[in-house]
Amino acid sequence: MPKLIGYARVSTRQQSTDRQQADLLAAGVRRDDLYVDHGVSGARASRPQFDRALDALITGDTLVITTLDRLGRSTQNMLAFADELRRRGAGLRVLNLGGGDVDTATPMGSMLFTIMAALAQMEHEIKRERVIDSISKRREAGKDLGGRPRRITDSQIRSAVRLVEGGEPAAQVARDLGMSRATFYRRSRSLAG
Repeated sequence: MPKLIGYARVSTRQQSTDRQQADLLAAGVRRDDLYVDHGVSGARASRPQFDRALDALITGDTLVITTLDRLGRSTQNMLAFADELRRRGAGLRVLNLGGGDVDTATPMGSMLFTIMAALAQMEHEIKRERVIDSISKRREAGKDLGGRPRRITDSQIRSAVRLVEGGEPAAQVARDLGMSRATFYRRSRSLAG
């Protein structure tokens, strides 16, 4: 009997697949047939749970995803995937396309999949351009770009340098600060320059 095989993915460990999983289960995917990758980029060719989902697909089964970008980032990658599904005799259902099945074995389904893959890639590239533009504008304006806050102040580094100059081992001073010796040296050089 044909099965629905669900696949969900998020790119970072901080993101949640809860919404994707709920949508897939609501679409009829059994929990046992749900595969989830956490912290795996769509740009990677190999995704452990995605590979398992593909291994589970047999002729007549349908792979169900919430959005087309869960499959990959490039049109070329998605088209290769469509060929893989066609060879297996499996279907694809993308929930954000109105819940209809996209039969990649038919000319119309293949065309729709190609168009949607190209649109997904274009959307990704537009987002990327916006992020790059935003970063450059923030940098030009001298604004903070975020990142991990420095826990060790410049004043603490200067005090630590004085300890090393007074004969304390640099490795011990760095360890006491909670950083590697290389980081300690780099930070102390940046203050000296």
